[in-house]
Amino acid sequence: MPTPRASTALSRFTVLDLTRVRSGPTCVRQLADWGANVIKIEMPPQIEMGEGPGGPRESSDFQNLHRNKRSMTLNLKSPDGVAVLKKMVRKADVVVENFRPDVKRRLGIDYKDLRKINPKIVYGSISGFGQDGPYENRPGFDQIAQGMGGLMSITGLPGQGPVRVGIPVADLTAGLLCATGILVALLERDKSGKGQYVDTSLLQAQIFMLDFQASRYLVKGEVAPQAGNNHPTSIPTGVFKTADGHINIAAAGQKIWRRTCEALGVPALATRPEYADGAARLKHRDQLNAEIEKITVTRSSGEWVDRFNKIGVPCGPIYAIDEVFADPQVKHIGIAQKVKNSPLTLVGQGVRLSRTPSKLVAPPPALGQHTNQVLKEFGYSAKQIAALRKANAI
Repeated sequence: MPTPRASTALSRFTVLDLTRVRSGPTCVRQLADWGANVIKIEMPPQIEMGEGPGGPRESSDFQNLHRNKRSMTLNLKSPDGVAVLKKMVRKADVVVENFRPDVKRRLGIDYKDLRKINPKIVYGSISGFGQDGPYENRPGFDQIAQGMGGLMSITGLPGQGPVRVGIPVADLTAGLLCATGILVALLERDKSGKGQYVDTSLLQAQIFMLDFQASRYLVKGEVAPQAGNNHPTSIPTGVFKTADGHINIAAAGQKIWRRTCEALGVPALATRPEYADGAARLKHRDQLNAEIEKITVTRSSGEWVDRFNKIGVPCGPIYAIDEVFADPQVKHIGIAQKVKNSPLTLVGQGVRLSRTPSKLVAPPPALGQHTNQVLKEFGYSAKQIAALRKANAI
């Protein structure tokens, strides 16, 4: 029976997935969701690797990270298991791992080892801090990267102290960047015929995501402080109370500022000297926000969202997670997708392709569900598979 593919876009590529926890699985999920033949390689249940896989297999988190893949078990502490991996590398296109740098070297499965077997292999690595340098062997964790990458110093209310972002942004970004790097390397391989090493880290990814806050420092020497819900440069942009909740208003530039005042029913506010331009509004931001909120509390969130958007001012509600998925535009986009042959509904890809769309065609596999099937595809006989199982290699 043929293995279902999530898309035809990457269906010609075979990916060996050695990842665990979140950043690595996030990377490989991108490849699986676009149709790559992803083989999730896991330690046999009787063997401990020393680094947990990241949450119970039946958890919603695991289910979301590991759809559209197959699973096989392989004991990488065993010479027989490593030999199987190396044989698979001969036919594979991509290997992805997020071990600490010393772990893969000790196992003999780092890039310099595997490229000798297959010079066309594209090898993706995600670590906490990088593959070398003074912190190379430190264990990585998203919140550590958020702190060291500067994000926690600019998140939260002024004077509140460091605040973690509500999603594992360093993990997720590192995974997405690694997937992008792998795809670039595969494109380049079409021209050169050679594979290459793709390397990122939680720290590197988090600093990359500082974006304009980093450039403020690198170009101008400005160290951004916490600004809470206020935008650092576009005023008024922030959270405002309404009669039944809160809304976001984003008034960037003079034209939208004037429209904001019209929507609020106070057009004269736009010409008052203390609010006449961006610099003046920045200086008097707290005073201006208070004046706006005196007006926004008089109507419901829905009324304000309609009123502002009709006049051309960006405005939106602030949802809880259940409200997100109840929104008519979210339903129209269809990002909450049913998994084929499963009761699961998961978050689909955040981008759509017209000819080769991504689909959720398979729920996460059981541990080792496809071990025999995969080994047969890579040339192992039933007798050889039985011998590997007897030797605790699979």
